[in-house]
Amino acid sequence: MTPFKLTDELLAEIELLIESGKDSDLKSFMQDLHYADIAEIANDLSEESATYLIKLLDSDKTSDVLIELDDDIRESILNNLSSKEIAEELEELDTDDAADIVGELPQEIVEEVISEIEDREHARDIVDLLRYDEDSAGGLMAKELVKVNENWNVLTCVKEMRAQAENVTRVHSIYVVDDDDKLKGRLSLKDLLTTSTKSPIKDIYIPKVDRVNVNEEPEEVAKIMSKYDLEAIPVVDEIGRLVGRITIDDIVDVIKEEAEKDYQLAAGISQDVEADDSIWDLTRARLPWLFLGLLGGIGAAAIMGGFEEMISKHAIIFFFTPLIAAMAGNVGVQSSAIIVQGLANDDLKGSISNRLIKEMLLAALNGLILGLVLLVFTWFWQGNFPAALAISISLVVVIIVAGIIGTFIPLFLDKRGIDPAIATGPFITTSNDIFGILIYFWIAKVILGI
Repeated sequence: MTPFKLTDELLAEIELLIESGKDSDLKSFMQDLHYADIAEIANDLSEESATYLIKLLDSDKTSDVLIELDDDIRESILNNLSSKEIAEELEELDTDDAADIVGELPQEIVEEVISEIEDREHARDIVDLLRYDEDSAGGLMAKELVKVNENWNVLTCVKEMRAQAENVTRVHSIYVVDDDDKLKGRLSLKDLLTTSTKSPIKDIYIPKVDRVNVNEEPEEVAKIMSKYDLEAIPVVDEIGRLVGRITIDDIVDVIKEEAEKDYQLAAGISQDVEADDSIWDLTRARLPWLFLGLLGGIGAAAIMGGFEEMISKHAIIFFFTPLIAAMAGNVGVQSSAIIVQGLANDDLKGSISNRLIKEMLLAALNGLILGLVLLVFTWFWQGNFPAALAISISLVVVIIVAGIIGTFIPLFLDKRGIDPAIATGPFITTSNDIFGILIYFWIAKVILGI
């Protein structure tokens, strides 16, 4: 199957079909497209054309398209749909996706939309999901699943599973509950098929089953599912009742969002923004860290001002200032990036002190190698051994200090419950610039005797 590729020519052709009202040709073209491809098209259409396309196609196709749309495009389309049209889209979606869309609607029309949903059980499930915080397992889960009672026999179990499976897009697991709906375990399909139809489920189910609480953070759910290679995981409430399940597609979205957030934090962007956001939003997201960089630059300039006499006598010291600052920033970012990655993947083992000692030894080795190269180069270039020695020793010490700072700060932030990704960008670079320059000029002053 050839991957779909949206070109300017194809987009212009679709716009022309919409403008000329050739609905049958438009439907025919969209018929074999995946909903993600239709969403890509709608994202690049005008608001009016995108709304026209959604209204033209059947809800069983466009419901999934709505989930894939950019937030602003989906919002504008929903604003142009009636409550009944929105309800028709929601009826085709799993409850978790439907709840996400309802959560984006203006509060004054939510009740009206819910009342238009013909499947009342579906509507109740959506309302139930809305009470959970969106940043929790409860806000991430779907209500669709297959569960059986431990007191049923195999024959009753199969009949009930057939009825339940009609409302489940994909059956990952069969969960076993007691009369109070408390999760007891899971059922192996092989055991179900090879056991007598009269056998009770309580004799064949597997008690061990991974689960998460409704209040668990999505990032923790992602770690559990990744660690145990799960395609789905059941969600239980505070007293152990089975209330839903989370599937791998939802976790992929969580991982993607977390990676994007960490990348922006590492780049010095303090808010979740996108390239298409307004200049004001982008400015508010970037300015705080740029201001920190400005303060760091002022601090570095002030430090250099205190060594004006030494700089006037040994100009070479001044020439190597950018190199020292750059190496301090680079080493700090490298160290912090490794720590942040380890914390994110939950594979960082050992105490903080052991981690700091290891990083110090690593930095010392790298610093000695780089310092030796710099010593030889500077000595041959300038013929001034004391100055070359001062610069090289400073480089070694600065690299060691930068490695320690880059390791300690993300570990410290993580212990304080602060996202350690914030440490990998301007925060580390600015702090290491200041410490690096201070150490550099102080060591140079001691060695050169000024």
